[in-house]
Amino acid sequence: MKALVFVVMAVLALLCLGGIAQADVFNMPPGLTNLETVGVGNAGNAADATGYGSVSYNYNIGKYEVTATQYTEFLNAKAATDPYGLYNTSMWSDSYYGCKIQRSGSSGGYTYSVASDYANRPVNYVSYWDSLRFANWLGNGQGNGDTENGAYTLTPTGIANNTITRNAGWKWAVTSEDEWYKAAYYKGGSANAGYWLYPTKSNTSPANQVLPTDPGNSANYYVGGYSIGSPYYRTNVGEFENSASAYGTFDQGGNVWEWNEAMTGAYRCLRGGSFYTDGGYYLQASSRYNDYPTDEDTGVIGFRVSEVVHAYGINNRAASDPIMSTASARFNFRVWGKVTILVSGNSFTVDDGSGMPVKVVAPGFSGIQDEDYACALGAFSGEGSNRVLNAQASDVVKLQ
Repeated sequence: MKALVFVVMAVLALLCLGGIAQADVFNMPPGLTNLETVGVGNAGNAADATGYGSVSYNYNIGKYEVTATQYTEFLNAKAATDPYGLYNTSMWSDSYYGCKIQRSGSSGGYTYSVASDYANRPVNYVSYWDSLRFANWLGNGQGNGDTENGAYTLTPTGIANNTITRNAGWKWAVTSEDEWYKAAYYKGGSANAGYWLYPTKSNTSPANQVLPTDPGNSANYYVGGYSIGSPYYRTNVGEFENSASAYGTFDQGGNVWEWNEAMTGAYRCLRGGSFYTDGGYYLQASSRYNDYPTDEDTGVIGFRVSEVVHAYGINNRAASDPIMSTASARFNFRVWGKVTILVSGNSFTVDDGSGMPVKVVAPGFSGIQDEDYACALGAFSGEGSNRVLNAQASDVVKLQ
């Protein structure tokens, strides 16, 4: 168990030169959890028997759920008047489940602070649309970054009809269901490694006790009683230090349900269970839940984010180097050349003149013919001459 961190400052919102002193969510003051990511490689991995978990690209995902501190920074940056309702009064007023973010002042000058003993616990009372606005804000550089455009274009019609999807060129996003599922349950190491049943690298139901040293395979959920109970219910993120997923994420089972992008009619999907869910079923890979995306009146829902990985151009000869097996677990790469072998709608081979062509697998691509010049962005799998670049159709471009 990690010792409970008591933050020296009683509040995050500090007045500085007449305004709010803004922190960087990636570089928080001592004692506060940074927004960290871990890399999820093995692009093009097979799906689980449930049909979920296959992701054709490498990506980074939040190591932890977004914390109350990080969300408070967002509020201080973007909710002085709060036209989009990013703050929910239950965050403070709910004496049972509130994350203890308090709003002060009047519209036009709202400021926000978080109780020190809740600072590193996950934010809750957030709608799906709140989480998308947070992701847009991250992608637009924090500070006064735009909340309505970026990974998502948020419009009144799109919100009312629940039709908003991730844009191409995204930087930060709320996790897709497959991104979330893979980071939680996939065993990693290869494209056919298989899946765990629980996001603690186990097929056995986790324990829920908070102990001085985590024995592993532990999570915050209800089984014969709460893990910590009143008044906190939610543990600090990463509390179970020896119960990470194969990729190094924490708390994808229990603590709070987490929004993801998948939609089912009027609903958006949730994964992972919470401190309140009774029994281990809701933590399992086979468990899937949903809620209205406007619902922010619950203390059991939060979210985590994913990040696009950096991409680098590479020639075909370098693509076969053994070091690419390591690099491809963290980065995406771009290859280009003349199309020499074309399998319509599924794959093609490009040769940049090195005589060492690279096979590109991009299901659903179009507009490319033999003898065209093309480039593709994706993640490598396979070894040596069997190296394959796995790409999305939208990342295949014909060169003029």
